[in-house]
Amino acid sequence: MRAFLEARLLDALGAERQALDAMEAMLDAAASPSLRRAIQEHMAETERHIERLEQAAQMLGIATPEASICEGMQGLIEEAQETIEGMEPGPLLDVALIAEAQQIEHYEIAAYGTLRALLQACGHQEACELIAQTLEEEKAADTRLSQLAEREINPEALRQDQAEQDPARRGTDSAA
Repeated sequence: MRAFLEARLLDALGAERQALDAMEAMLDAAASPSLRRAIQEHMAETERHIERLEQAAQMLGIATPEASICEGMQGLIEEAQETIEGMEPGPLLDVALIAEAQQIEHYEIAAYGTLRALLQACGHQEACELIAQTLEEEKAADTRLSQLAEREINPEALRQDQAEQDPARRGTDSAA
């Protein structure tokens, strides 16, 4: 159980480090100032998540935690990169970026839920509390992304799509 717990912790650490790098690309691709701000805020939060994971590793006696590449996160990041490369900048890409970011958040929520339960089962209460704090922050980040999508990003993409579909809004003459 101890070896499994350590492996999950190091996997989460690797995932957070990878996610931080991916957020840089998402930040560069985002058009919405609100989305850019949300990404920047979550990047700062992710730095704290990494610090907490490193603290938890020290509490478990892992002196210098060497995070491995998290294969699950790598797949999510590759999908996000394909999305960024395959779409034009603008509101629709912002919709897609939120979708990709939420997939990453959900992966992290699952990882932190498991890690919290393992730490609790093994009697590592202080480390468990650190991870529980991060778990709540990941859930809150997911909620903020949903709210941003529903209130701003999705409606803007829909307006743009409708304007592109409506010949009168495009300024072109109708054939009728």
